[in-house]
Amino acid sequence: MARGPIRPHPTPVGATDPRAVARSSSARPRAVTMPWAAGALLLVCAAVAGCAAAGEPERPREKPSRSAGARPSAAASKAADPRLLPGMPPPLDPRDLYAADRPGRLSPVVKRFPSRVYVPNTLSNTVSVIDPRTYKVIRTLPVGNQPQHVVPSWDLKTLWVNNDLGNSLTPIDPATGRVGRPVDVHDPYNLYFTPNGKYAVVMASADRALVFRDAHTMRVVKSVPVSCYGVNHADFSPDGRYFIVSCEFSGELLKVDTARMKVVGQQRLPFAGAMPQDVKISPDGRTWYVADMMADGVWVLNGDAFTRPRLMPTGDGTHGLYVSRDSRRMYITNRGEGTISVLSFATGKLVDRWRLPGGGSPDMGGVSADGKVLWLSGRYHSEVYAIDTRDGRLRARIPVGGGPHGLAVYPQPGRYSLGHTGVFR
Repeated sequence: MARGPIRPHPTPVGATDPRAVARSSSARPRAVTMPWAAGALLLVCAAVAGCAAAGEPERPREKPSRSAGARPSAAASKAADPRLLPGMPPPLDPRDLYAADRPGRLSPVVKRFPSRVYVPNTLSNTVSVIDPRTYKVIRTLPVGNQPQHVVPSWDLKTLWVNNDLGNSLTPIDPATGRVGRPVDVHDPYNLYFTPNGKYAVVMASADRALVFRDAHTMRVVKSVPVSCYGVNHADFSPDGRYFIVSCEFSGELLKVDTARMKVVGQQRLPFAGAMPQDVKISPDGRTWYVADMMADGVWVLNGDAFTRPRLMPTGDGTHGLYVSRDSRRMYITNRGEGTISVLSFATGKLVDRWRLPGGGSPDMGGVSADGKVLWLSGRYHSEVYAIDTRDGRLRARIPVGGGPHGLAVYPQPGRYSLGHTGVFR
């Protein structure tokens, strides 16, 4: 198992700091699509309605009947506030976006699914499946080239493995653990779903695009070109009307109108060589947090105003952001120093820091259904960490494949998934 650093992504045009290459999260050894090439492809697609990305068939190779995004019922849509994104389920509690994520509050859809931790190994082209009761790898699934994240579908029925360099999504049935036939999707570095379950949004990092796809068939609906480099993570506003995207290689943030599928705001972070990663909104919906692995902290942002953010230092290589089951705290991974910072939403301040004994590289992950364990991949150490959320004690260190990245804990509480490694509401 490889334990060295992940191979870096080539330096993109517009990158402002050479250290960005050495510490890149995506670490994909291929050239970035140049603006003129992306533009030419988009012009062709504009002329031919419904065209897919280069090299993709018009239809997936299987009918993904159990895959992402059954649309909400008519009754649910009628009950929704008209200010919400049409078709979006109304929040359980307008004061707490994560009210549906309480310990053990599993949807009937996932109630009988076995509890597992799915770990994509970018250098091994596999997914390690861990039994959280025994802390043992019970299966190793071969998938496509350079799997980056394991993403729960909007309707909670399918786990999608994002095979970035393999240009495909591999479906896993979480009820049985069976692997389905891959679906052709170009450059799927990361994957999100609109809050109404209508579209999948592919973070096509190298293609420099946000690609809206039908959440049932994965066919391209609209490809939105972006002028920044390295789109990778996102989160949605309380009303679902917009989402904010981080661009890691040019140190920028985008604000995107969900319904119009249009970039409506863009700003460069006020730090030379900024490299934004995970994005998370506060439970009350007022504050956005953006991890930055080069600024070694979290940017605190007013998403509605989209004004200049302030930096809160947390630790070396700040990367992932995870909300506790009681909506009171956020766990912040500091990949470069092997620590996890704990933020209080009530005060907006850091209240603790947990250090992995013997070091490590905590990256992406999620919180167990009961809220007692924070599961994180060890990106540069071919391992996974199980951390007690009461005191930060390391419960287990589990060997996996090379370059473990966006692991998913599944099932988790929540009514629907917004994507990534499991953002539930």
